[in-house]
Amino acid sequence: MVELIARLRALLRRSSGSPAKQEADIIAAGPLSVDLGRREALMNGESLQLNPKEFDLLVTLMHNRGQTLTREQLLQKVWKYGGEGFSRTVDVHIGRLRRKIERHSDPPVRIITIRRYGYRFEG
Repeated sequence: MVELIARLRALLRRSSGSPAKQEADIIAAGPLSVDLGRREALMNGESLQLNPKEFDLLVTLMHNRGQTLTREQLLQKVWKYGGEGFSRTVDVHIGRLRRKIERHSDPPVRIITIRRYGYRFEG
């Protein structure tokens, strides 16, 4: 009987760590949620069709919620480019991402443009 109780306690101890890890793999902001483990983004429970860079960009913005990131910082974090020169790559991807997550918001309420500087995720 003592061994059975010890085994049950061990099983409970191991299983109790699992849900916390799964919750840490999900980032949520209102109706928008991102499952990092599955590399899936959901809006109101419906899967968003994001390409890999759009997904990485969304995750980067959500991880830095409330902070304004420059285009150069986003290029470095998402595309692993150095900060040299200016690229419209970030702007194009932000536009595509907005069309998918902010369908009915004009002006955008989740990805905010900070003119001549960068972008900030609010959620």
